[in-house]
Amino acid sequence: MEEASEVGLPEAFLDFLKENGVDPSIYTTADSTPRYIRLKPGSVSEAQIQQLEAEFKSKLEKVGWLPNFYSLPPQIHIANSIAYKEGKIYGIDAASGAAVSALNVSEGDHVLDLCAAPGAKLCMMLDLIGNSGSVTGVDVARHRLAACRTMIQKYALGDRCRLFVADGTTFSLIPVMEHSDSKSGGEFASKGKVDVFKEWTSKRPWKERKNAKKAREGIGSQLVPGIQDPELIFYGRHSGVIGLSRTELYKIACDIEVLKCGYDKNALMMGQLDISKNLTIGDGKHLSAVY
Repeated sequence: MEEASEVGLPEAFLDFLKENGVDPSIYTTADSTPRYIRLKPGSVSEAQIQQLEAEFKSKLEKVGWLPNFYSLPPQIHIANSIAYKEGKIYGIDAASGAAVSALNVSEGDHVLDLCAAPGAKLCMMLDLIGNSGSVTGVDVARHRLAACRTMIQKYALGDRCRLFVADGTTFSLIPVMEHSDSKSGGEFASKGKVDVFKEWTSKRPWKERKNAKKAREGIGSQLVPGIQDPELIFYGRHSGVIGLSRTELYKIACDIEVLKCGYDKNALMMGQLDISKNLTIGDGKHLSAVY
């Protein structure tokens, strides 16, 4: 343990590593661990890759087992690059990319991403589903999920996405199949429903913001918080939310609906695999990625 203490890690963490048979020296290799980027599909040509190399003053090494992934020396910073500012490249490590790859997401899938923030994996899933399907991101930390919302807007990927602030161990909302134009418009109006979700905007009315703040403060003041409805902080035009009332969005699905209309793929955080039994399954398909 004396040699391990030279790593500069807290003693409590070193004890944890020892109990689990993990060599502390792996944490001394950070300076030699490559940095990874992912190219946004269809946005970067071979000529632009050469421009990136010129800007970074470094060769981009292609990661053969992960499409659109490249490695860079660890000292390279991508945040100030033109391609990053224009939303053409993502900063994401290879382990996260491997987790998404393991899900085998395909066009049209409905994917549930628990602990979705800060959003790099969520963006990769949204790139993979293309122009059909949906991705629902859930995170218990509102400020982190807000960063996730900023990311999907930056990369123009929010069209088929929903973001909920919620506890992943109790989240049970199934994906919403996209409505036809007639259902999300005139048909709802003819039923006299005025509390339907319209197109999302960041500029919410003052009264709505006040009520949301009051609700959050009420939850925080409870000694034993009860189960609350997930807070929807973002939804895209084709996420299936527009045209629904709050009651319809938060309704509890019966077993038949769960089996027929559940998620095709579920991305779970390590340590939460035991909740996969409570997640919905679509058409008999269920796959969990650990990351």
